[in-house]
Amino acid sequence: MSPAVELGVMVPLGWRGELAPIDGATAQWARVRDLALSAEALGLDSIWVSDHVMTVPSVATADSVFECWTTLSALAQATTRVRLGQLAGCAVLRPPTLVAKMTACVDVISGGRLDWGIGAGWYEGEALAYGYDFPSAPERIERLAEYVEVVTALWRDPVVHHAGRHFTVRGARCDPKPLQRPHPPVLVAGSGARRTLGVVARFADRANWGGDANDFARTAETLRAHCAAVGRDPDTIELTWGGELFIRDTVAELRSDWRGAALEGDSFEAWSARSLAGTPEQVAEKMRSLTEVGCRAFIPWCHDFPADTTLTRYATEVAPLLR
Repeated sequence: MSPAVELGVMVPLGWRGELAPIDGATAQWARVRDLALSAEALGLDSIWVSDHVMTVPSVATADSVFECWTTLSALAQATTRVRLGQLAGCAVLRPPTLVAKMTACVDVISGGRLDWGIGAGWYEGEALAYGYDFPSAPERIERLAEYVEVVTALWRDPVVHHAGRHFTVRGARCDPKPLQRPHPPVLVAGSGARRTLGVVARFADRANWGGDANDFARTAETLRAHCAAVGRDPDTIELTWGGELFIRDTVAELRSDWRGAALEGDSFEAWSARSLAGTPEQVAEKMRSLTEVGCRAFIPWCHDFPADTTLTRYATEVAPLLR
């Protein structure tokens, strides 16, 4: 594998209830920060945060969930080298004008280390609880395309006027501008074959989805078709993988320590097949298979958070096998 392949990791913010075993919000935040600093110290290339304001899959629990942009601002000051991203921002939760301002400021605060991740949003219960509209999936994806247009215009232009179907901007200014030129990389998350990949083909610098190597390759081929339809070179879009990472010495240990597939409800076998689950050697081989079908960056969630076992083994045992 080329050293150019990015090895990133998610940082837990509590949306799966993973911080609940830690007593108190202060100690929970300290753990989030320590894991981010560990990822940087261990030599990983990037750290990423989710964008939720309540727990998943239930919104009824009282567990702490740290908000992504305040967290990224804090981590931008705590770290010095790693790139910082969202996987992925939720277009339902904030207007694009505000997000343009927030992203530009975080890019400046971080010294130009931001990747902007955005998706249409999928968590209806969370959105409705916070008083946000949650339109149909086709409309959310249509809004996403216009959303990216507004944000990138505000990054680029001195003054922005926009009269679209979903958003209106009347002479907005976004200063400071991001440090990165022409702008921070735009990562659009999602693998929807009919609509989401069309947004990726039109607007994204990076794309993100999961699955095993066969699934990943099929989605990449669909993206190539969308790129052809709009006259875009698909090789100008960097493909990234997102999913779960879980490292143990044996399958028996994996099965014993597995907490279940919180969102999908799958069996251990189905979950492990689409995840980076296994020994360090097995995980490295799965990653090689993904790079062979076009993956250029990995952004995994460590299944055993808030412990650092998988994170540490990823950086110290898997990374050397790849690099």
